[in-house]
Amino acid sequence: MTTTPRAAEPATLLLEDLHGSLADPLLDQMTFLNEVTLRYPDAVSFAPGRPYEGLFEPADVTTALNTYLTHLREEEGLGPAAVRERIFQYGRTKGFINTLVAGQLQADEGITADPEAIVVTAGAQEAMLLVLRALCADPRDVLLVASPCYVGITGAARLLGVTVVPVPEAPGGGLDPEAVAAAVREQRAAGRRPRACYLVPDFANPSGASLPVPARRRLLDVAAETGLLLIEDDPYGFFALDGRSRPTLKALDTAHRVIHIGSYAKTCFPGARIGYVIADQRVAGPAGTTLLADELAKLKSMTTVNTSALGQAVVGGMLLQAGLRLRDANKAVGAFYADNLRTLLAELAAAFPPAGRERHGVCWNLPEGGFFVVVSVPFTADEPAMERCAREHGVLWTPMAGFYPAGGGERLLRLSCSYLTPDRIRDGVRRLAAFAAAEADREPAPAN
Repeated sequence: MTTTPRAAEPATLLLEDLHGSLADPLLDQMTFLNEVTLRYPDAVSFAPGRPYEGLFEPADVTTALNTYLTHLREEEGLGPAAVRERIFQYGRTKGFINTLVAGQLQADEGITADPEAIVVTAGAQEAMLLVLRALCADPRDVLLVASPCYVGITGAARLLGVTVVPVPEAPGGGLDPEAVAAAVREQRAAGRRPRACYLVPDFANPSGASLPVPARRRLLDVAAETGLLLIEDDPYGFFALDGRSRPTLKALDTAHRVIHIGSYAKTCFPGARIGYVIADQRVAGPAGTTLLADELAKLKSMTTVNTSALGQAVVGGMLLQAGLRLRDANKAVGAFYADNLRTLLAELAAAFPPAGRERHGVCWNLPEGGFFVVVSVPFTADEPAMERCAREHGVLWTPMAGFYPAGGGERLLRLSCSYLTPDRIRDGVRRLAAFAAAEADREPAPAN
């Protein structure tokens, strides 16, 4: 007699038995924003800080790849077998377009970087993970961050168990160097070790704030005086309203206190996921000294192994087509984003004129470039409110509270203007104004 085997019960894991970061609401934020955009496909979405798809053409990928293949044959002198290996195999952990990246940074930013001090990464997000993992080795180690702060860095810190200490941005002026110095002193007095400070000096995500050049120089002085490293993230530097460049911290860095993270997502090809980190600090060990980039490469070899060869080849071709001068090549793109930002600011001013602004309880900052505007509203700008806004008024935005590591921002929302056309921006602001008026009636602003 045969018996039918009883079906085994599906395995069920307890969340409490998994890493504690998985229960953190912060890790749900990006997923939620992506999913809510899909749930309301007809809504005007000010939520994603992604490039506008209309600026890209699929045929450009093939053209760029062919440009890079020609470069391999004619400039590097590689034969068919070597070209095939470069494109199809795993490749060097540090990357193989490092010389092109270094040339572009020299041409566009005045940054002099040894290609061996550069690690080409799977987007800027991997660079953040590698840097934090390398720098933070002790439970006492803490990371200072500008607050509000991009959730990618705070999320990476939580995955790695690194404590984040927020340093508030100065009103309208980015991170205050003296506040950074005070935070270092305070943390050391408490027995902790401030290892680095993360910031986006140009048109930061989410605040849109920029650090004035004198403050950049002073921050470098503070870093030298306190022994702090600065982690500079620079995704938006090309997109100033006035079209003028501002010196990066790395370009001003003479003491190797800056670890510079960049990405080609906004300037070349977001889907390629090509980022980089300049880590030119010396690391002393029993066997001598190495570059921090070499140590990051060791970590990368145990995570992503290497960065997509095909993605590097396409981005390398785009750099070559631009003559390694991406700032010039991106002038039309920069003009598009600048026009969008001007349109957004003008439409907010029209929808909430000064005479009625106090009555509506709405105000906003005035960024000098980039993708983001922060709006103060008279209601709780949380995820349920955003869903209600999408459902009833057909417009999406991003709650700001998740960008504040120590809490705050409950009545602030972020508008991103990068992913829309000017007409959609105008329509979206009109819808947002109708929602703000409805919410103000539901939830009066708190008394002063």
